[in-house]
Amino acid sequence: MDEAPLGYGQLEALCRPPRPPGRLPFGREVGFAQFVFLWNVIQRQRTPVLHRRIADWLEESWREGHRRLLLMVFRNAGKSTLVGLFCAWLLQRDPNLRILVFSAEHGLATRMTRNVRRIVERHPLCAAIRPRGPGGWAQDQITVRRSRDLRDPSVLARGLFANVTGARADVIVCDDVEVPNTCDTPAKRAELRARLAELPFVLCPGGTILYVGTPHHYHSIYAAEPRPELGEERPFLDGYRRLVVPVRDAEGRSAWPERFSEEEIARIERESGPARFRSQMLLEPVPLEELRLDPGRLVVYEEEAEMYEANGELVLTIAGRRMVSATAFWDPAIGRPERGDASVVAVVFTDAEGHYFLHDLRYLDSTPSMPGEDEASVMCRQVAAFCATHAVPVIRVEVNGLGRFLPAGLRRELQRVGAPTVVREHHSHVPKDRRILEAFDPLLASRRLHVHRRVLATPFPVEMREWRPDAAGRDDGLDAVAGCLLAEPMRLRPFGPRPAARPDWRPATRSLRARRAPLSGSRR
Repeated sequence: MDEAPLGYGQLEALCRPPRPPGRLPFGREVGFAQFVFLWNVIQRQRTPVLHRRIADWLEESWREGHRRLLLMVFRNAGKSTLVGLFCAWLLQRDPNLRILVFSAEHGLATRMTRNVRRIVERHPLCAAIRPRGPGGWAQDQITVRRSRDLRDPSVLARGLFANVTGARADVIVCDDVEVPNTCDTPAKRAELRARLAELPFVLCPGGTILYVGTPHHYHSIYAAEPRPELGEERPFLDGYRRLVVPVRDAEGRSAWPERFSEEEIARIERESGPARFRSQMLLEPVPLEELRLDPGRLVVYEEEAEMYEANGELVLTIAGRRMVSATAFWDPAIGRPERGDASVVAVVFTDAEGHYFLHDLRYLDSTPSMPGEDEASVMCRQVAAFCATHAVPVIRVEVNGLGRFLPAGLRRELQRVGAPTVVREHHSHVPKDRRILEAFDPLLASRRLHVHRRVLATPFPVEMREWRPDAAGRDDGLDAVAGCLLAEPMRLRPFGPRPAARPDWRPATRSLRARRAPLSGSRR
């Protein structure tokens, strides 16, 4: 019969020197919440109520025999740290357990394994399972001291696409298997489900599968309702016991007020955008039909850019605000804009307060104007003139497909017109719908995207109004502007002398060399 659980005062006393050797209660019953409390005492930090709630749920689920679990907690709430402690607690109770940590990437799984290893090395209740030698004590797999000679390590880290056919596990922890890189296209979402469907063949009879994560798509594996459009008659994780903890409870109060105050939650919502906030912080898979770009959220201005000299340096302002950076982006295509894909170039300026100014947007016509002229040269000439007009310091050219042949021609045209614009090649690896949403959503929500009135005379506002994820439609202007918004703004001046035709207007810190003053009493 197990002895009564240790009190928190007794647990805290274990961390105060001197510790009596051989007196640690390895044979006593220690609950998981107490295990976490003791670890936090060692780390000199408090145990928040949120973590106590999660710890109680995990322990209760384990003791009651629930073997299919889903833990969804908002981002940066420490859920992966708690799951690492849970793995160490399970091994402390039964060193012969085999735990497989399964993540979207091998590096994510390794972080969890490394966390478990650190806990086993330092937690006083894990002294009995620490190995005597270095064998089996690696970054991606560890083997604790155990009574049985087993082929598999105690904790093994594997990425989503690793071969786990020959592995066996008593506990499988699926930590962040759904991330943008594994669910941003229909093909990836189907592959994710197919890979996860293989896990029951790795799990030993009576074993446990614990999913830990947040939804990243409406067709999330964590969805509580089936998705009929995918042919689902029941949710992917049907029958799993769930604990869902959004950052705000049903009354709108913070789930962790000490760390996530109302001001902090509002900041996260403002910077991440409504769609991402609902997904990652409120744990609500956002329906695709609700994702849209409202042109009414744009801040329209009519002023032109002004460049003048002040205090010995050039200054560029728009509507009385000083601009500190600029980025241009060209998404090339062949043909007329009204037929098929359009070739679009855009320029966006940024001020010091994080407001973005979409100052101009051109839908290019690649039709040759004279015999023998090729379409690529026509577009490069138009883009070079665009860069010269707006004093663009850097332009990025999409080089997926057609674009790979254009940077060299654009550099020649820029040199011909005397524009010192730097041409950089850009490879897009993120699906277009995701790029557009991530670029526009937070700026529209916070009303930090300003557009010149001339942009409203282009197809751009119509593209915004009609845009839907995973839907066929015109989005070439959106893609070009998203390329500007997501690019790293260029603030530094180019090396070397600037051409007189286009001086640099961007503020920069000049390098100074200071002479060290001699110490008092030292010889000069």
